[in-house]
Amino acid sequence: MTLLSRKADYALLILSYLHGKPVGGNARSIAETFNLSRPFVANILKELCQKGFVTSHRGVKGGYALARPADSISLAELLESVEDGFRLTACNPSQHDGADACSLTDVCTIYGPMAEVHNRLVGVLRGVTLAELFDPATPKPTAYPALPVLSGGCCGSARPLGTPA
Repeated sequence: MTLLSRKADYALLILSYLHGKPVGGNARSIAETFNLSRPFVANILKELCQKGFVTSHRGVKGGYALARPADSISLAELLESVEDGFRLTACNPSQHDGADACSLTDVCTIYGPMAEVHNRLVGVLRGVTLAELFDPATPKPTAYPALPVLSGGCCGSARPLGTPA
């Protein structure tokens, strides 16, 4: 199971490439670097431009460059934009549609707990910047704060993840 779509994965690759090239790059060079389809790269670049992650420059020396510094863009912001709303489950409404995609929401016994897991996951993604992904030398948190297990679960009392039961 993967949480990132191919489009989100390629958007990260493209932004990483542009981050490493302050003067920018073009769709052809990006596609060749990663052995990707140039039309697909061009479509992702167009969407990244429309959503404010990338700027485009026309002309002979034209191309694309990051619109903002990578340390000002969170992984959650990118995924929510490229994926039109990040969802852990079908019943977690995205910021774009607001509607439940599951007919069992009214009777579901795990709707609330899964919504809490979704919110925690989005919180972690908001705490990760693209600079942390792209720059190996960027200081990273030594450990994420312990996330307590949801109370009332199958294992009894709440305890931080990763601690013995």
